[in-house]
Amino acid sequence: MDSIKKLFLNNKKWAESMELKYPGFFEELSKQQSPEFLWIGCSDSRVPANEIVGLLPGELFVHRNVANLVIHTDINCLSVIQFAVDILKVKHVIVCGHYGCGGILTAMKNNQNGLIDNWLRYIQDIYRVNTEELNKIADTNDRADRLAELNVIRQLLNIADSTIIREAWRRGQEVDIHGWIYGISNGILKDLNCSLNSKSESLQKGYLSGS
Repeated sequence: MDSIKKLFLNNKKWAESMELKYPGFFEELSKQQSPEFLWIGCSDSRVPANEIVGLLPGELFVHRNVANLVIHTDINCLSVIQFAVDILKVKHVIVCGHYGCGGILTAMKNNQNGLIDNWLRYIQDIYRVNTEELNKIADTNDRADRLAELNVIRQLLNIADSTIIREAWRRGQEVDIHGWIYGISNGILKDLNCSLNSKSESLQKGYLSGS
């Protein structure tokens, strides 16, 4: 069977199964979306955002890119964040990295890969800032996993320092930002305990000045 045709058949089966489980689901879904969460994750095909947290379509607003980066010049990502915060009024923004991240490993190898090197340079910058800690980790995979954690924390700080979040907090909107990491080998999420909100300004400033 043609691989593309298979996708359409899979889609039909999925739509039929969803309608059986939740009668009227698509009719209701088409009327509006009101997710409580924005998920910023990696493009890795092994990390399906909705399935990981057991949420249905319409319950999780999602942005994904290589290595879950939030860069202040990335209008695509920033537009997603602004739409989620200002229009959808999400209450939680989640940055979720994952162990065994190909983007992280590629950045650590520092080979020439073409266009993607410009993107991965941001991860290499995080490595340079944390060289002392990371170089103490002998195993390459363990070092990459720690860099993946540090990357999540850095991206969380970038979100907190964005004009979008700062303005939302200034006007009293409640938006919490969370940093998580996902274990592909066991399917379990880990909270990195670096959450920020409008009431944790001193914590935010501490992170920003030290990262």
